[in-house]
Amino acid sequence: MIARRWSARATRDNATRYTRYFRETLTPHLRELAGYRGATLLERNVADAIEIQVITWWESMAAIRAFAGADLSVAVVSDEARALLLHSDAHVDHAEVTLDDRV
Repeated sequence: MIARRWSARATRDNATRYTRYFRETLTPHLRELAGYRGATLLERNVADAIEIQVITWWESMAAIRAFAGADLSVAVVSDEARALLLHSDAHVDHAEVTLDDRV
């Protein structure tokens, strides 16, 4: 399994809106993609904003390529999501999952 990681910053209200957007709009689309295995969103307070970390879980790099296109390092962020964010990373990183002990 591959973890695709990305982060952004938002105001408290917009962080809540981003989570709702992810759950209600983006997740249904992602679930239609072969090889998509789920997502985890994390938040933490930083200065006067909320940092949002998004981890999506994928079966393989080929599955990610079908979602993200040829350049796997480029973040895929819709205009609707971008409007909620103060800042978002332009790039993502990927890591192979060697242990997942979630129950």
